[in-house]
Amino acid sequence: MNNLYTIKKIFDFFGYFCGQYKPTKFLSPMFILMVVIFILGYTAIALEHPLKIDKAASALLTGTILWGLYALNSTGILALDLSPAWVAAKSMSHDIMEFIYPAIDKTRFSKFWEDGAELSHSVSHFVTHDLEHHLIEIAEILFFLLGAMTIVETVDQHQGFKIITDKIKTTNKVKLLWIISVLTFFMSATLDNLTTTIVLVALLRKLIDDKKTRWFFASMVVLAANAGGAWSPIGDVTTIMLWIGGQITAVNIILYVILPSLTTMIVPLVIVSFTMKGEVQRPPLNNNEEREFTSSFERKLLLIMGVSALLFVPIFKTVTHLPPYMGMLFGLGVIWLVTEILHRNKPLQDRRKLTVIGILQKVDVPTIFFFLGILSAVAALQSMGHLDVLAKYLDANLHNIYAINLIIGVLSAIVDNVPLVAGAMGMYPIAEAGTVGYMADFMVDGTFWEFLAYCAGTGGSILIIGSAAGVAAMGLEKIDFIWYMKKISLLALAGYLAGAAVYYFQTQLLG
Repeated sequence: MNNLYTIKKIFDFFGYFCGQYKPTKFLSPMFILMVVIFILGYTAIALEHPLKIDKAASALLTGTILWGLYALNSTGILALDLSPAWVAAKSMSHDIMEFIYPAIDKTRFSKFWEDGAELSHSVSHFVTHDLEHHLIEIAEILFFLLGAMTIVETVDQHQGFKIITDKIKTTNKVKLLWIISVLTFFMSATLDNLTTTIVLVALLRKLIDDKKTRWFFASMVVLAANAGGAWSPIGDVTTIMLWIGGQITAVNIILYVILPSLTTMIVPLVIVSFTMKGEVQRPPLNNNEEREFTSSFERKLLLIMGVSALLFVPIFKTVTHLPPYMGMLFGLGVIWLVTEILHRNKPLQDRRKLTVIGILQKVDVPTIFFFLGILSAVAALQSMGHLDVLAKYLDANLHNIYAINLIIGVLSAIVDNVPLVAGAMGMYPIAEAGTVGYMADFMVDGTFWEFLAYCAGTGGSILIIGSAAGVAAMGLEKIDFIWYMKKISLLALAGYLAGAAVYYFQTQLLG
């Protein structure tokens, strides 16, 4: 009861403070400093390769610095009354206290401000609680990604993907490009765009000897991987975030976004088909190939199990109503158990390479830390009210969900699409079922969320640093940034706008 009494005193003070003093909210030095730090962190992430500083380090520093400054200056920041969580807590606490003490005299709390230590202590508890609330949502995404990455790495270590890639025999450039792109499109939807890009780039090294030709094919793989990931709830981190967050459902995102995504891939392919000619030169065979540690049966078994585990996740969520990461961890647990039994009689050296314990050492942990840092940074801006201010600005100046999402898509080509989607999720709450008018587009499976999944997923292809798939291809093949802009960016932009147009006319026809 004393805690409720203390919270009530805090809220009564800030209600008086914000109502009477009304500070110049947007000129608050600390409020602006937070934005500056976020932009600097973003810049460091975007310039990862020139700076030669891993983006995970920049993201972690950005997130922790923002929360640290928020905690140290929480009283002044919350006094601006821009934090949605703070406003909601005030309203809830006021209702509770009015119910318990209907005859409370609010003036008795006017002396509370004089006890600065008590106020600071209580507000810090609110900030800590807010951080813990965001951490739950972030952890769900991280565990999902960790489980998915481990499953895919396990399949790859067992050479399961070779079953697919070894079927490709043609050397005609146009035919090979269509085959690779279509394969990438559907593999990305089933697995994820980052892993699919890594697998397909490895395949291209076996199929194409010329570096510049391989660059072009790898870049088209990026376009197809991002397009394929946009329409699948498990194909891209951004769609995973929207799915886990409850903004979209698995069935609807597939039904309404697959056609625009397919258009995004097909338009650049059609353009290229009229200009590309000739055959690809296969690289010479390597006589020192790695010894195969798995049998044909084991490769097929792990491929089937890996794909089945990933496809089972939405079924698990639908049946149990538990978060998707639980389904992913269930699939990982089954594969872990099977590989332990499958390889228990093999030599220790082979067993370490094929069981999940050994494979976990190859999982891209820096990527996990990157997501942790950038999502924490976005959560800080959401808690302090920056994203709410941005949402109101966009509504006041655009008030058009198509224009807003197109801008987000183009921005995702400059910076990572994960924080952009996280920001949009923080800016706009999910509207209740039955909402009419402009806000109806923000209901579950509303037009805004579906178009956001498309734009954020495919817009990053315009520049090679705009998506995880692009960064992976750039790192693996050492693709030049300027070369990509000259050869690929306009193709990606054409596909992006064509797909957006298809989605727009699709929504108009379907009402």
